[in-house]
Amino acid sequence: MDKRMDRGNQGGRESRLQSTPESRPQRDPGRSPEHALDKGAGTDAGSDAEAVVAGADGMPGLNAAAPEVFAAARTRRSIRAYRPDPVPPALLRDIVELGRHAPSGSNLQPWRVHVLTGATLLRVGGAIKAAFLSGEPGHRRDYDYYTDPVFEPYLGRRRACGWGLYGTLGIGKGDHDQSRAYRARNYEFFGAPAGLVFTIDRRLEKGSWLDYGMFLQTIMLAARARGLHSCAEASIASYPDIVRRELGLGPEWVVICGMAMGYADEANVVNRFQPERIPLDDYASFHD
Repeated sequence: MDKRMDRGNQGGRESRLQSTPESRPQRDPGRSPEHALDKGAGTDAGSDAEAVVAGADGMPGLNAAAPEVFAAARTRRSIRAYRPDPVPPALLRDIVELGRHAPSGSNLQPWRVHVLTGATLLRVGGAIKAAFLSGEPGHRRDYDYYTDPVFEPYLGRRRACGWGLYGTLGIGKGDHDQSRAYRARNYEFFGAPAGLVFTIDRRLEKGSWLDYGMFLQTIMLAARARGLHSCAEASIASYPDIVRRELGLGPEWVVICGMAMGYADEANVVNRFQPERIPLDDYASFHD
């Protein structure tokens, strides 16, 4: 159950060798345009990169533009309902393989990802959901995600996000049964055909956690570039002992989060929700 998805340089070569037309939506005429955001960008992860860095004199063209990332970032959103269509294994490998290009301090590469599909995905999600619904005691994250209490301006943003989501779903304040039923969907990876679980060595420090965020974002952007959507889920980390038990992991591995991945269910109302983002001038200062 504990399979390494990245085997160093060999891992990248394996992904390219195993890549199939099914894992390259932009070349498959049977797929809809929504699955081809990176059309014209090359044939696969390897050739995309080569097209960007190859200069006219054969030397790397380091200043060549790679504009597709803007489309991927602007269309990335947290998708909470998925079509049942399975994601081809070669496509999942292609997406996760791109994570190796994420930066990390002194190249520590602190990430470890477990990609779940089929029976394993159902087993892990089912075990967590059962613990949640039964109110099984003794579960908590390996780390504190939020401050206690949450303070402004962050508290206002958190409340707006939560009530905005519930309002989209028609769940009113005080409707604890509906709220609880919806929360249980988190632990099923929102019905996605693929779920990822991210872990890190417990001995590593905050700098490696910062690096990990860049790894997560790289994978989410890669999913968009290949026509998929995702939703990062801190909720999966609320039951780390269950995750470690089901995946055969030792206590030295901290469960950071999970991630749902698949094709968005466009008809589901929940996917209409998108929280407001603060404008540029609220978070950036430009000093000349």
